[in-house]
Amino acid sequence: MLTRLIAETTELDFKVALERKKPISWLKSVCAFANGIGGKLIFGVDDEQKVIGLTSVQDDAEEISRLIKERITPLPEFILSAEKEKGKDILILSVSTGRMTPYYYKSTGKLETYLRIGNETTVAPDYVVKELILKGTNRSFDALVTDIPKSDYSFTLLEATYLERTGNRFEASDYVSFGLTDKDGLLTNAGQLLSDQHIVYNSRVFCTRWNGLEKGSIFDDALDDKEYEGNLIYLLKNGFDFVRNNSKVRFVKEARYRVDKPDYAERAVTEALVNALIHRDYIIIGSEIHINIYDDRLEIQSPGGMFSEKSIQDYDVDTIESIRRNPIIADLFHRMKYMERRGSGLKKIISETEKLPGYDEKFQPEFHSTMTSFRTVIKNVNYGLKNVGDEVGSDQDDLENTMQDDLKVTMQDDLKNTMQDARKSRRIKKLIEFCNTEKTRDEMQLHVGITNRDYFRTSYLKPLLESGLLKMTIPNKPSSGKQKYIRV
Repeated sequence: MLTRLIAETTELDFKVALERKKPISWLKSVCAFANGIGGKLIFGVDDEQKVIGLTSVQDDAEEISRLIKERITPLPEFILSAEKEKGKDILILSVSTGRMTPYYYKSTGKLETYLRIGNETTVAPDYVVKELILKGTNRSFDALVTDIPKSDYSFTLLEATYLERTGNRFEASDYVSFGLTDKDGLLTNAGQLLSDQHIVYNSRVFCTRWNGLEKGSIFDDALDDKEYEGNLIYLLKNGFDFVRNNSKVRFVKEARYRVDKPDYAERAVTEALVNALIHRDYIIIGSEIHINIYDDRLEIQSPGGMFSEKSIQDYDVDTIESIRRNPIIADLFHRMKYMERRGSGLKKIISETEKLPGYDEKFQPEFHSTMTSFRTVIKNVNYGLKNVGDEVGSDQDDLENTMQDDLKVTMQDDLKNTMQDARKSRRIKKLIEFCNTEKTRDEMQLHVGITNRDYFRTSYLKPLLESGLLKMTIPNKPSSGKQKYIRV
């Protein structure tokens, strides 16, 4: 029986005996199971799964029931059963996933809540507690109403995109019916995330194209680096453009036609980005989505694990259930045909990648999740390809033409990079000379003709500060509105 239980679930905790003096040692696991996907506590078995047995099953069973009722609030659903294993008595406490989260352990006037991470029970951080409260009251983050009037903000990108993708105008009444405002005209969190202005600080995407197979220094090993913040549609479009601009579409020549060989399937990339934006946890303070492109793969990581509390590794992607952390946003993206409601996004990522020329099983996308993050890995199907002549098996003329084309493209790319580097060097020199006296950031950008604030910060201001060529006039308050910069 014990072997069967272990085979059926990883949500197990073993206890050699019932701890009565310090019941928190096992009651915290009861609390964590109720806050998560449920689980079983087996008393009378050690951590090595060796059956030790209990000397007084009836007394222990009564004490377990009493302590759960006294120390866990609200009262979780549980079943307690006595079993014989190898001739010895054990108790199995089965705790169901709770409907009234969060469940707390209470003692001496103090309340604490727990969650399960792997095979360990740990105190739940604040952002998890907030999400458990929403789940327990059958609410979602994106549905919460704020005190921000819709009239103070604009929604031109949302309305234009909705018209483009559906053929219908976004009417004033749609803001209420789609859940972006309440009847009094106050924005919900979903409304904030879709306004033209950057209201929700965590609504950000950080993108990096790394040189090689692993992360390194942004300044030494990043071939491209962008940061975007604001409207979800804006983040989707710019995130997709970043991937497209940092990947290639190769080709091979057949007898009568050319076969394009993109590194990644566009639809798979879109699905992965939509999944990250829709299902991420916006409650986690100081978080953002990360897009990391390496030579052999694309990784998209978003804050927040699976909403069902289980890890994606425990699911069969073909039969995964559709549970949405942010249902209002998901519904609107479905209306704009960015996603489906059937929970088929991960399957679509796999199926679209499988359609690429040169695909085999080693390139199958992978999905990983923890309690705090979700990561999608899409493999570059062109990584490690033989050279074009060997791949195509073309005649000598085709090979020479292809080599000439490749050489021409390479020379153009080198020239373009050289010109970009030279222009950047000139701008840096101008900035250093310009900051001979104190200058504001806006004055510096205007002087070198850069309008994009994020690009200026990451490509010019931050490197100059870190290299010691410039310094802040108010170093203790980096974000001060009175901040200026001067040459060192």
